[in-house]
Amino acid sequence: MGRGKIEIKRIENSSNRQVTYSKRRNGIMKKAKEISVLCDAHVSVIIFANSGKMHEFCSPSTTLVDMLDQYHKLSGKRLWDAKHEHLDNEINRIKKENDSMQIELRHLKGEDISTLGFKELMVLEEALENGITTLKAKQMEFVRMMRKHNEMMEEENQNLLFKLRQMHLDPMDDNVMETQGVYDHQGVADYEQQMPFAFRVQPMQPNLQERF
Repeated sequence: MGRGKIEIKRIENSSNRQVTYSKRRNGIMKKAKEISVLCDAHVSVIIFANSGKMHEFCSPSTTLVDMLDQYHKLSGKRLWDAKHEHLDNEINRIKKENDSMQIELRHLKGEDISTLGFKELMVLEEALENGITTLKAKQMEFVRMMRKHNEMMEEENQNLLFKLRQMHLDPMDDNVMETQGVYDHQGVADYEQQMPFAFRVQPMQPNLQERF
C-alpha cells in the first residue's frame, strides 16, 4: 500500500509541527542546491521559522543582492519603500563626497595635479598657505605651553629644594643660633677695640660735663 496523502493544513501539535518543518526545510534546501548545480540556475531561498530563526541558500555563482536587483528589474516591483530609498540616496551622496575628498587629499599631497587648470592650482595654493599658517600658529601655541610648563616645573623644583634644605637645617637651628650669637658678640667686641677712643661709649657719670 502507498503512503496516504497528508492534508495540507496547519499542524496543531507543536512537536510534530517542528519535526515537519525541519524535514521539509532540509528537503527544499537540498532541491535548491540540486537545481543550481544540475541546471546552472541562480537560486536563492530564504526561510523564516515561526520562532524568527532564518535559514537561507544562495547559488555560489551569485549573491542575494544581485538576485534582488535582477528581480526588481524584471518584475518592475518596488522592493524598497520611500525610507529605504532615501537611505540609499544618502549612502550614494556620502560615497560621492568621500571620493571627492580623496581626490582633494591627493591634490594637497601634490599628486594627480597635472590635469588641474590655473584657477584650480591657485585655489590649491591658497589652501596650502592657509594650512601652513594654521600649523605654525598651533606650533607656537604648543611651544608657549611647553615653556610655561617648564617654568612651573622649575619653580616647583626650587620650592622642593628649599624645603629639603630647611629639613636638613632644622635639627641644627639651636647650634646655629648660638654660634651666630657668639660670632656677633665677638665681632662687636673687636669693633669696639678698633674704634677711636673718642667715639667709644663711656659709662654715665654725674660730673662728666664738669671736666671739660
